[in-house]
Amino acid sequence: MKIVNDQAHAEYQRLSEQEKELVFTSFSRADALDLGLLMLERAKSYPDPVAVEITINGLVVFRHFSDGSLLDSELWLQRKRNTVDLMAMSSLRFMNWLDRSGKELTDRKLDPADYAAGGGGFPIVLAGTGMIGSVCISGLPNHIDDHQIVVDALTALKARKAGR
Repeated sequence: MKIVNDQAHAEYQRLSEQEKELVFTSFSRADALDLGLLMLERAKSYPDPVAVEITINGLVVFRHFSDGSLLDSELWLQRKRNTVDLMAMSSLRFMNWLDRSGKELTDRKLDPADYAAGGGGFPIVLAGTGMIGSVCISGLPNHIDDHQIVVDALTALKARKAGR
């Protein structure tokens, strides 16, 4: 049991570090467009269609549903966004946090129809300001892949903005 707990703690720390590293000094609607397109490009390597949504200050500034996306993808995006907005952390880290504490959404008085604990939602954070929005993806059968597409695209955008 201790090994599992140590692994879960290490994973939680890794996810937390990702959020600390992926902080921006500025983030515009043009950046949201670039980010969304980066995510869609990365998603092409998967056979499944995806839905992507990016919000800034509560406004949806990018949204795209790949051909073949299911209607429920919109609900998944909303549930992931709600989780990120409420918890100010990635939806995958929230899932890990729940798992580590032996809890479920309902233990936190959260309705599973409104919140999702799984990969694919990530906060957009400005240095010195805090969270200003979220980026979410849905559609891949493995929530780890959803999360990784977001992290890879945010990493690429941050490097692009830094001129690297």
